[in-house]
Amino acid sequence: MSNLKQEPSIPQIRQTAGAGAARAAARKRKKSSGFGAERRPRWVTYTLLGAVLAISAYPMYYAVLLASSDAVTIAQTPIPSLIPQGNFFENVTRVLDADIKFWQAFFNSLLIAAITALSVVFFSTLAGFSFSKLRFKGRAGLLVFVIATMAVPTQLGVVPLFILMAELGWVGQLQAVIIPGMVTAFGVFWMTQYLESALPYELIEAARVDGCNLFRAFWSVALPAARPAATMLALFTFVASWTNFFWPFIVLGPANPTLPVSIQLLQSSFFKDQSLIMSGVVVATIPLVILFVFAGRQLVTGIMQGAVKG
Repeated sequence: MSNLKQEPSIPQIRQTAGAGAARAAARKRKKSSGFGAERRPRWVTYTLLGAVLAISAYPMYYAVLLASSDAVTIAQTPIPSLIPQGNFFENVTRVLDADIKFWQAFFNSLLIAAITALSVVFFSTLAGFSFSKLRFKGRAGLLVFVIATMAVPTQLGVVPLFILMAELGWVGQLQAVIIPGMVTAFGVFWMTQYLESALPYELIEAARVDGCNLFRAFWSVALPAARPAATMLALFTFVASWTNFFWPFIVLGPANPTLPVSIQLLQSSFFKDQSLIMSGVVVATIPLVILFVFAGRQLVTGIMQGAVKG
């Protein structure tokens, strides 16, 4: 063992031979080990990523194919041509002109999703700040209880929730969908886990020394620190609210629908025009695609920073 020659470390090479030699030694070691942050992915990686992307995008592309076809062609050939046909805009016009209150449903969904996303982010971050940084009696037990509610199916609470909405006179009104979704157990758990590692106690103590009360410390220190995780939570909450069908269908109905409920009205009792239905699905999905295009970088930042402890 004494005859083995130990290679000098990178800091030792930097001190003796300079920064250039240290960088060259680091590149050599990464190349020999096959790992490292600067290692470029090979063609196998790109092939696997391309296959995953194709599999993930195909359902949406298949919906576009159906939306650009017509009912007769779909009835004759359930699997359409891989090239979109020329009936897409005509089918979209039929969806917009149909008696399903499309634009009312669109603005209802937009209002519900926006308010729900903002409220979930605010209250979940507030609760996460309390659970992660404050010490009070019963904190651990209360957090376990909040997390345990995630195991309860939503369908079990529909009947008492509907009775409560009927007592309040909110059946058929948007607040019947907004109020129950203003905070979620997953949001509280997610923000608690993130703030536990991303927000040092020293920042809170410094804010208190500067004269901030507890809520001001939350607003000025904790909320900016939670921005990456909060952005991801807001995106997923917006998508979940936008695509929610079960509870809005029960409490709102066709009189004051959301977009998923409105699209469901395109289905006839005896005949289903798949091209018309898929056109409505594609139109309802376009706002989500635009949202992810503009907020995709924030989403990746939130996932990466949420996965690495600070």
